[in-house]
Amino acid sequence: MVGYEYVSPEQLAGFDKYKYSAVDTNPLSLYVMHPFWNTVVKIFPTWLAPNLITFSGFLLIVFNFLLMAYFDPDFYASAPDHKHVPDWAWIVVGILNFVAYTLDGVDGKQARRTNSSTPLGELFDHGLDSWSCVYCVVTVYSIFGRGSSGVSVFVLYLLLWVVLFSFILSHWEKYNTGILFLPWGYDISQVTISIVYIVTAVVGVEAWYEPFLFNFLYRDLFTSMIIGCALCVTLPMSLLNFFRSYKNNTLKYNSVYEAMVPFFSPCLLFVLSTAWILQSPSDILELYPRVFYFMVGTAFSNITCQLIVCQMSSTRCPTLSWLLVPLFLIVMVVNVGVTSYVESILLFILTTAVTLAHIHYGVRVVKQLSNHFQIYPFSLRKPNSDLGKEEKNIGL
Repeated sequence: MVGYEYVSPEQLAGFDKYKYSAVDTNPLSLYVMHPFWNTVVKIFPTWLAPNLITFSGFLLIVFNFLLMAYFDPDFYASAPDHKHVPDWAWIVVGILNFVAYTLDGVDGKQARRTNSSTPLGELFDHGLDSWSCVYCVVTVYSIFGRGSSGVSVFVLYLLLWVVLFSFILSHWEKYNTGILFLPWGYDISQVTISIVYIVTAVVGVEAWYEPFLFNFLYRDLFTSMIIGCALCVTLPMSLLNFFRSYKNNTLKYNSVYEAMVPFFSPCLLFVLSTAWILQSPSDILELYPRVFYFMVGTAFSNITCQLIVCQMSSTRCPTLSWLLVPLFLIVMVVNVGVTSYVESILLFILTTAVTLAHIHYGVRVVKQLSNHFQIYPFSLRKPNSDLGKEEKNIGL
């Protein structure tokens, strides 16, 4: 299992034929962020590998998640009569979130600037983005938290799924059309969230207790913006792009079943995790919301990464992910009846297993593609360049 190769020979052959194709029509991205990124990228030295920029941005998102987990482990820190997150922490999170967003926009430009664009770079970028979804959403949750002035953990769970499905929708588009239509919601949300973090440090979380308009609270605005963006922007544009491709007869799959296969595993993950929450004898989501979110988000990222590999290699997406098997078994056990202690242990074991499996998947896929394209993932040097014999034999 340690040396298991997840990318098949057929998929490796597909990567050899792959050509990047994306469309970005977001005015904020086109007229504000891209000019900004074009300026920022000139700061980076030409020897800096694009994948290192990508990974650095991802680590900043993870750091924000861990920082909020320290100050707000149970999402009660923003509630009245609770010890709040320090103002300086909000400033740090806001700055780092924008820096991470900037690095995510700059990595591709650095790749073209250094003539080092590879399919691995795109896969690495989008794969980490799929995992960043849960970190970003859960970190934002600390602004409102739960309690009388916040959002319930179950509502946040549903909002997390709105974000996750919005993310996979764009890759479902590319799986069927061959073109990645970059979603408008991503740029708008990242800029807005970064500003809100800074504003929270200035005005304090108490400011979010007050009504935004009449009896419409800020927490309601937060919920409405996520759902509204998904239903009024992301979903309609995705369906429009899909039907345009259908009308132009450029869809890769003519069968409705084959076209919808990428949604099978995410939908089953949603059904199983929701069933666990509803059947839980100890109300597991109330006990360990952060762990449960992380488990769901990590499993989702693994499923999405497999889809991205298939879309880029023009191969068929797996019908179901094997990571759903242990989750299914746990839901069955919980349905029969277990103690609160046993259920908690099962959650932590599953979360650990899913995380290790996903990390193993990522490391092995990166290593396979690095060997296939004969590149170092975090360096611009080639394995066949003038290096010492020992340095050439260094693995990932």
